Amino acid sequence: MRAEIQNMVEKIETSLELLAQRMDYETAPHRLEEFNAMTEDPDLWNDPEKAQKLMRDRQTLMDKVATYEGIKQDLSDNIELIEMGEMEDDAEVVSEAEAGIEALVAKAAEKELEALLDGEADANDTFLEINAGAGGTESCDWASMLARMYVRWAEKKGYKVELQSESPGDEAGIKSAAYKISGHNAYGWLKSESGVHRLVRISPYDSAAKRHTSFSSVWVYPVVDDNIEIEVNPADIRIDTYRSSGAGGQHVNTTDSAVRITHNPTGIVVTSSEKSQHQNRDIAMKALKSRLYQLELDKRNAAINEAHENKGDAGWGNQIRSYVLQPYQMVKDLRTSHETSDTKGVLDGDLDGFMAATLAMDVAGKSRADAQNDG
Repeated sequence: MRAEIQNMVEKIETSLELLAQRMDYETAPHRLEEFNAMTEDPDLWNDPEKAQKLMRDRQTLMDKVATYEGIKQDLSDNIELIEMGEMEDDAEVVSEAEAGIEALVAKAAEKELEALLDGEADANDTFLEINAGAGGTESCDWASMLARMYVRWAEKKGYKVELQSESPGDEAGIKSAAYKISGHNAYGWLKSESGVHRLVRISPYDSAAKRHTSFSSVWVYPVVDDNIEIEVNPADIRIDTYRSSGAGGQHVNTTDSAVRITHNPTGIVVTSSEKSQHQNRDIAMKALKSRLYQLELDKRNAAINEAHENKGDAGWGNQIRSYVLQPYQMVKDLRTSHETSDTKGVLDGDLDGFMAATLAMDVAGKSRADAQNDG
């Protein structure tokens, strides 16, 4: 076996070791037996919420075991094919098996990272907010580019994307937008995107074709599960209704029933502009509870708290990532130093490399300040 392929095999084996550790593979058969026994309890569905959680936990464990055993079997099969091909001097069989191992390296690495998404709310759906910052029309256009980038990313993941609210810019782009993104681990992947994003490019709105720097902020927080209790004192909130009209287009709502809820103790403001005022209140309250839940998570999770506190205003000195289109092509994350010259790919939603680098850094317990100093 070639040294290059042997190195790939070792990478896959390392990923398999981590997968086994994270799910405690040795005890998995016993836990599955317990889950199966509990699902046969005739009184299980007397408590629907408890039953649903049990079924989710059981399915999650089954999926983890299937993933681990599938990768392990594929690795074994391809190694056997290489050995057989080498013995019979069949270069085609060897080449196909080597290609299989190469593909397995990427799959194993992806599953290894997914195994690290075991935070309290990582598996949840998520809210994503984008707000234009310093830079006027340029920043509004940049905010719309970011919105497109995240929608493309979510669609590639097979996630469901729902626009919650949108405020168009005065001349172009958007001042703000809020989305709900639904899918397994949506929050876990996107949580590292909270922060200020900086764009450098030749402005299409500048007749002198000068280079401009624009900023927009992104905030990500989890959708609260139904089984998580978040109490909101009615005396602590103010509910305003107003007319919300957009400039038209697929993602812009026009309605007389927009709702804004302000949570006085924290200053949190959430809005929704669907067609039904009742629906707006429901959506906005869910968003408010999710924001309050995020604050509670922040208190208990130092890494998330640091990301939130360091987000700051959408302007100089607070950015987490720079997207440079002129005079050269480069996207660089300032926390992990992960970078790529494929700016078009990134703006089309190829973000997994950046998310994975931040996730791996956070799991390793490395502070972002340390990462920036290392870079």
